[in-house]
Amino acid sequence: MDPGQRAKQFMPFAALKGFEQELEAAEFRPVEKVVFSEDAAEELDRKLHEVRRGDMVSVIYYKKTARGGTCLTRTGMVSKVDLLDRSLTLVKERIPFADLYDIERVS
Repeated sequence: MDPGQRAKQFMPFAALKGFEQELEAAEFRPVEKVVFSEDAAEELDRKLHEVRRGDMVSVIYYKKTARGGTCLTRTGMVSKVDLLDRSLTLVKERIPFADLYDIERVS
């Protein structure tokens, strides 16, 4: 059997083309960005000043997308805390301080 024909036997079959994309679109619920009270903002600022490069953290943050905003949770190692640029970088993802909702150290 021709190798090209043989490879076609193992290709995934999708009976309903575009069904997976439609499901993802239906599950997405855009959310509005939350504005913190002064006390909550101070608490988050205190937590940010305790975080150091190399710490494992879990963050909850707001991310703007083409379809609206969403709230995401990420866990990873802090590769940079930039107080001048006001951003936190988890591995390679830069998160502005203004978009952070919560940050917790992971043991």
